[in-house]
Formats: sequence, structure tokens, C-alpha cells
Amino acid sequence: MMAGLVLFGLFVLWMALGVPVAVALAAAGMATLMLTNGGQPWFGLLPAAQNAVASISSYPLMALPMFVLVGAIFDRSGIARRLVDFAIACVGRGPGMLPLVAIAVAMVLGGISGSAVANAAAVGGVMIAAMSRAGYPAPFSASIVGAAAATDILIPPSIAFIVYSVSVPNASVPALFAAGMIPGVLAGLALIIPAVLISRIKGFGLDESSMPRPPFWPSLREAIWGLVAPVVILGGMRMGWFTPTEAAVVAVFYGLFVGMFIHRTMTLRQLPEIFREAALSSAVIMTVMSLASIFALSVNTIGLADPLIEGIKNFGLSSFETLCLVMLLLLLVGMILDGVSIFLVFLPLLVPMMKAFGWDPVWFGVLLTMAIAIGGFTPPMAVNLLVACRMAGISMESTIPWVGWLVLAFTVATFSVMVFPELALWLPRILKY
Repeated sequence: MMAGLVLFGLFVLWMALGVPVAVALAAAGMATLMLTNGGQPWFGLLPAAQNAVASISSYPLMALPMFVLVGAIFDRSGIARRLVDFAIACVGRGPGMLPLVAIAVAMVLGGISGSAVANAAAVGGVMIAAMSRAGYPAPFSASIVGAAAATDILIPPSIAFIVYSVSVPNASVPALFAAGMIPGVLAGLALIIPAVLISRIKGFGLDESSMPRPPFWPSLREAIWGLVAPVVILGGMRMGWFTPTEAAVVAVFYGLFVGMFIHRTMTLRQLPEIFREAALSSAVIMTVMSLASIFALSVNTIGLADPLIEGIKNFGLSSFETLCLVMLLLLLVGMILDGVSIFLVFLPLLVPMMKAFGWDPVWFGVLLTMAIAIGGFTPPMAVNLLVACRMAGISMESTIPWVGWLVLAFTVATFSVMVFPELALWLPRILKY
């Protein structure tokens, strides 16, 4: 237990000194391995280096940079604007309709990109200005966009599920993708309720009723390529035409085809910058995963999980009470760390706990991802909300009165999946994953 205190104490110390998360994880892990290696402290660094390389030498991880690239491509393809026009044509104009459209479009884009930040940029680039013209306050608009983008990591394809499947091999990527579909839609519907109610109670969007409604059939014709994309990606995986990794490559070529030849919003000159942006984002994620594996190795080496689980059991907590504590911890940590870091820091402890209490690994993965999704739009970290606030030109603090209701709605959806595991497990079982 003393070694565990040293491990987490060093990690917190490095973070407090402003060291990047990945470096703090690796430094704390290596220091602990050296301290617990008896008379040969430097020998503990050899397995650390081997583990860092092995952790990212995984076939499923090949999909990660591809889905990051998909997000960058679809951000520039013009699909988001066309989906917005079609959604408005479907639901009409009126107070609360534009927030509903923003959430619905984010959910559709979630079936394409797999990156919540890319989703926030794509939806925010269209919706924040449109909502401003209709009379919605900028802090409210940014809150809606930031929260809506959080559904992206639940609705397949999802980068978070890919990272989780690497750490939990008995939770396959197809099963996680299927399991995230209903909770993702449920979370989106939960966000729509406060978004529409607040708009109507506060009188937001009164100018929206006077704006023209796009014609249905022309807007459908323009949006069809975006609507078909999730069907191509997910349907192809279901039909066995390609694996999740291959699906990511298919999505890249599909996005390039639509952006360059159908909508003509992209040119060959833009491709190097798009590839560079995706490469940098992927490199950051992979570096964090590689260095965090050293932290995970040290957790396993010092045997920290077993006494922790025994302590919880001796404390007399039931399985559900323990799960509630885990979710509360992740909600709090999600306000400070990004999703990938949370997975890599806590999974070495949570996976043994999952096995000890008999929790389904696929259902547990969905729950963890939902908790992390809430952190994506909960200040002070709130990466999705930060992107939306920058696009709206406002401070994050100004969104707190509105984003709190959205956090509550998403939390209720998460609790529903906790209480009714079939919400996550029904679809994978039907699809025989």
C-alpha cells in the first residue's frame, strides 16, 4: 500500500508542478518501479520501455488515427451545414428548435467521426452563429454545442471504445460499438428536454419563428451524403464487409470523396494541413497511451488492486454502492483530466474490481465512457465546451448557469444505464457480438 501512495503521490505532485499528464504518468510509474525493484533499481526501467512499445502495437489501435482523420475531413466537408438545413426542414422553426437541431446533428455526426472535439467544431461552426441570429444567448448556445458533442464518444464509431477495448481484451470493439448506440441516443434525448424547456421558459429564440424554413426535398437531397455515411460505416461492419479498423479507412475515403467531388468544399491544397492536424492529434493520444502504460505496469507490479478490492469488500459496500462510488469518482476526475488519460490511469485498478464484482465488461465500458463524456462539457476542463466557447467568443464561466442543467440530464441518462444494464447489452446480444 505504501508503494501505491508513492505512485499516486508522485503523479499528483508532477501534475501540480504543471508537468504534462503523459509525462507525469510515466515519471511516477518509473520512479515506483525503480523503488520497488530491490537492489537493482535501474533494471526496473527495462520492462517499462518494453511495455510502452507493446501498449500501442495493437491492431485495433490502427483505427484510432483514421477516425481522428475522419473527424478532420468531415469538419471541412460541409456535411454539418447540410444536415442542419435538413433537420430544420424536418422539425420546423420555433423557440427551442435550433438547440434540438444542434443535438440531433451532433448525434448523426457521432456516427461518422468518433471524435467529440471534431464534432464540437463542426456543429459549433454552423449552429452558434445561427442560434445567435435567432436570439439565443451565446453562453447558452455554447453549452448546447459542448454537451451535444459529448454524445459522439458513445455513438459508434468511438475512439474511447477503441482505447477501452485495448485495455480490456474481452470487450470487443464491435460489441462496444453496438452497446453504445442506445445509451448514446438516450443521452441525446435527455439533453433535448432541458434545451427545449429552457428555451421556451426563458423566451430564447423568439426571432426563430420569423426565419424561413428550408424546403424538405431539396435539403434532403443535399444532406443525403451525410445521412448515408453512418449507414455505410456501421452497416459495412455489421455485414462483415470490413473490420472496425478497415471501416475507419473506408470512412476517410468516403469523406474525401464527398468533400472534394460532391460538395466541393475541399481541395488538394487543403489535404496536407488536414493530414498534419490529424497526425498531431493522433500522436498526442498515442503518446499518452504509451507513457501511461508504464503507470499501469507499476500498478500491476506492486499489486495495488488486490488490497484495494479487499478493503472495499471489508468495508461492507455492495456491488451497486461500489459502482456508484466509482462513477462519482470518474465524474469528479472528468472535470480535470481528459477521457483517454482517465481510462489509462484508472483502468489498471478498475478492471480487477470489475472482475471481482462480476460486472459485464461491455456494460462497464459504456458506463465509464458516459461518465467521461459528462466531463467533456463540465468545467473547468471541459474540452468540448472550451471549443464551443472559443467559437462563440465567450468565457467558460458564463456557461455555468446553463450547462449545469445539461450535466444533470446526461447524469440521469447514465444512471438509467446503471440501473438497467439491458439498455447497453440488448443490442450486442441481438447482433450476436
